[in-house]
Amino acid sequence: MSDWGIGHDRIILSGMQFIGYHGTRPEENQLGQRFVVDVAVELDLRAAGASDDLNQTVDYSQIHDRAREIVCGPALQLTEAVAERIATAVLTDHPQIRAVAVRVAKPGVRLGDTILAGSVVEIVRRR
Repeated sequence: MSDWGIGHDRIILSGMQFIGYHGTRPEENQLGQRFVVDVAVELDLRAAGASDDLNQTVDYSQIHDRAREIVCGPALQLTEAVAERIATAVLTDHPQIRAVAVRVAKPGVRLGDTILAGSVVEIVRRR
């Protein structure tokens, strides 16, 4: 996760794990599965670094809570929709954020008689 391609100053929340019921297969909607979410946000962190004041930055616990709310919320068919909703919420909630990158992974995806290490959707949204 070294290069999200969104800028220099960023806050990164890495490896948030939630249980969600998203997917196109009935068993995904009924049984649920683990989703691993990473969110990186770009904003100017100079004032926060100089002042040591939370009001000069983004409280990343709020980003975590929004990601959890979306992943653990109503079922969607596509991982892309989960990622899009997280990105939209982050940008809506925090006007000082210039860009957001969201990575949503589904570990251990089963496709027929094959098991993938996982599938990942990654999106970047800018203002």
